[in-house]
Amino acid sequence: MKTFFVQFKCELGKAYEVASALADAEIASEIYSTAGNFDLMAKFYISDDEDVGHFVNEKVQVIPGIKDTFTTVTFRAF
Repeated sequence: MKTFFVQFKCELGKAYEVASALADAEIASEIYSTAGNFDLMAKFYISDDEDVGHFVNEKVQVIPGIKDTFTTVTFRAF
């Protein structure tokens, strides 16, 4: 299982719509609103045989209202 986080910059006024669309798509395990340079952050799990880049490009970045993303791949939880 691969774990990674994606931070989102949303179009103005669209953060709640993006969060709702992520939740409706049932692809993220957790979704948070954040302060700072990004509006949202979500945690994802995919199988070891899936490609993170393809997953983000094909299932995440296609959600309307997303302006930019920053993906962090994790190695180990402590």
